[in-house]
Amino acid sequence: MTQDTDLRWMTTALGLGRRGQGRVWPNPSVGCVIVKDGRVLGRGWTQPGGRPHAEIVALAQAGSHAAGATAYVTLEPCAHTGKSGPCAQALIDAGLARCVVATTDPDPRVSGRGIAMLQSAGITVDLGCGKAQADDAHAGFFRRITEGRPKVTLKLAVSLDGRIATASGQSQWITGPAARRSVHRDRMCHDAVLVGGGTARADNPSLTVRDLGAAHQPVRIVASRKLDFKGDALKASMDIAPLWLVHGEEAGETAALWRDHGAELVQVSTNGRVLDVADMMRALGDKGLTSVYCEGGAAFAASLLQSDVVDDVIIYGAGLVIGAEGWPGLGALEQAALSGCPRFDLKSVNPVGNDIRHHWTRCR
Repeated sequence: MTQDTDLRWMTTALGLGRRGQGRVWPNPSVGCVIVKDGRVLGRGWTQPGGRPHAEIVALAQAGSHAAGATAYVTLEPCAHTGKSGPCAQALIDAGLARCVVATTDPDPRVSGRGIAMLQSAGITVDLGCGKAQADDAHAGFFRRITEGRPKVTLKLAVSLDGRIATASGQSQWITGPAARRSVHRDRMCHDAVLVGGGTARADNPSLTVRDLGAAHQPVRIVASRKLDFKGDALKASMDIAPLWLVHGEEAGETAALWRDHGAELVQVSTNGRVLDVADMMRALGDKGLTSVYCEGGAAFAASLLQSDVVDDVIIYGAGLVIGAEGWPGLGALEQAALSGCPRFDLKSVNPVGNDIRHHWTRCR
């Protein structure tokens, strides 16, 4: 196979893997294509809940024809027995001749072992085709494995002058319907959507994915030290999507009332009058989340940036000017020098209706 051919099939596998984003945590969303003589014999992606894995789905489609074929996999096949057997062994048993792997798995139960199993069985392994794209696709899983927390994406919808509301607090709507629909697509591709207590009090959001048909619903999370908000829209949609509440010890009886409504409670430590953001992210990682989409207000967004947990920033910019008296998009970061300010690299810029979507990623 030529490098161009390998990249073509790996690009297909990466596209398949994206179909599982937000649905497979705590597992990575892997894509797999099995090819022989230029013909696709099987294709798969990690199924909802994390099982079966992409390789197993693709092998089931290929059947006995997989013997002598090439598998393109976006992440090193697993080498351990969990709820199912190792994918590396399944590829060996199917008689694959070659396996093209985009990137290795940092999970210590796998790291290098999957590739070693394949090679020991006589399967040719080529590593690194589409690595940059695969590393990006699996960044949330990698972050949870290596740092114990999910990948965090901060979303802001702002005016041309960086405001999120007028002086009176009016914010609906700064961006247009196309941008708001795009936000719902963003939510759908993440394991969870997160807001702070201030947003829950001011906006009474439901945090569900809407206007996209029978869409996947992420876990909804509200972070509030005392849980001092009504949350009527959240309560009204408990049968649509799960609700987790991150709180401090002060929540007391309020936490018990929310539990009675069906919410899952996650208690974390506090720093004075605010929740400890690092402890919150560790707790969410412990519960298996790999990607969290944050839509909090200015103060909550600033706390995430100050805690250095923000990996990506998505800004929906509207052609609207509010003025200095409006509410700023971010709270105070207490930075005296530019050298200490959080910096991000531009990943993409796309028009969305009459607005602009900017995607920035943490500087490496």
